[in-house]
Amino acid sequence: MSVKQTVYVNKFTDGILDPNKEMEYVVKDGGNIIANTTPGCWGPMITPALKGGHEVTSPVYVEGAEVGDAIAIQINSIEVTSIATASGCDKPVDGRFVGDPFVAVKCPNCSTMHPETVIEGVGQQAIRCKICKEDISPFIFTNAYTMAFNNKKSVGITLNKEAAVKVAENAKDYMKTPELSIQNPIVTFAPHDIVGAMARLRPFLGQLGTTPARPLPDSHNAGDFGQFLINAPHDYSVTKEELEDRTDGHMDINRVRQGAILICPVKVPGGGVYLGDMHAMQGDGEIAGHTTDVSGIVNLRVNVVKGLKLEGPILLPVEEDLPYLAKPFSKEEKEEALKLSKQWGVEKLEESYPISFIGTGANLNEATTNGMERAANLFDITVPEVMNRSTITGSIEIGRHPGVVTVTFLAPKEYLEKKSLLDLVEDFYA
Repeated sequence: MSVKQTVYVNKFTDGILDPNKEMEYVVKDGGNIIANTTPGCWGPMITPALKGGHEVTSPVYVEGAEVGDAIAIQINSIEVTSIATASGCDKPVDGRFVGDPFVAVKCPNCSTMHPETVIEGVGQQAIRCKICKEDISPFIFTNAYTMAFNNKKSVGITLNKEAAVKVAENAKDYMKTPELSIQNPIVTFAPHDIVGAMARLRPFLGQLGTTPARPLPDSHNAGDFGQFLINAPHDYSVTKEELEDRTDGHMDINRVRQGAILICPVKVPGGGVYLGDMHAMQGDGEIAGHTTDVSGIVNLRVNVVKGLKLEGPILLPVEEDLPYLAKPFSKEEKEEALKLSKQWGVEKLEESYPISFIGTGANLNEATTNGMERAANLFDITVPEVMNRSTITGSIEIGRHPGVVTVTFLAPKEYLEKKSLLDLVEDFYA
């Protein structure tokens, strides 16, 4: 394998993250990954040939990353390239899938699994089986919109029917779909239930992480979506215990944006860093189930953290995105705390830094417990201590409903030092 300081990724998976496949791209420890990513969610969801609900980049092998290490991924830049997109709430169509409409799509007429498709016209019946020409989309919209962006990619507006059809008729050009992507552009549906709404752009990556220890559909590499795989009637069925092989790369946390660092577990040799599912904007919770999926250019820097064995990702958000209680203390605040410590005879004050643990599970309660347990296990402390610290020096925030959260708190300096995280966190928040 040729090891490069910078790798340019323009190939994509078929929706399955498979640790048994050799990784084509290899980057040096400390090197950069530059990728042109495809839109996530809706485009892949109406493309039966994709088996995972998304279309993420082919994984990158990071030199020196071994099982039991971690990889710190710095998001240097995110640039939206799409001119327009479409999204909305979904409804599965019975008879067009086996057990899971994201993973196992079947033509209702000729019964072909994962058939290739053709686009005929505009609208929700435009996606057709290439073999028998049957309407094949496993999902339809219940309420949806088409959105166009300005040249600065700072604001978007939702379009009327005439404009949405114009976008649909030249779909790939408006979405700037990468050349090697096979997904059907979701703007083909030309939805226009919401017209004239304005929205601000703040792009982030819905998918960023490392390859799981067993083959998993990319959108199901998480504790909430992964529930659909447990005892499922298709090739990617797992047990509850086997789901622990996930790496939670599908988070939909809007704080995974430019400037942030995501620290990911290494569960296969080389880590297998992948990315995708860029969103133009999203409120906490992604309560509609989907948001504005876009194409874009991403620049990442990767660094191996030796011996840092993680159960799931850790996020270092940009300071602006930290909960108020978890922001680093100012010089004035430290001086006031020092006066107070002398007044009350407290000999030493903690030095602490912000840290966010990703938790996922079948619902938000399970996800919160998962995040707190991951923090407690890493620092060798109790869950009640994590509960107290995240209550008075942090917050629990929803990434995606129904089951992704961040557990954020100020961690004592000695906790971070013991796990070889101090230099990374201290430099980031200096």
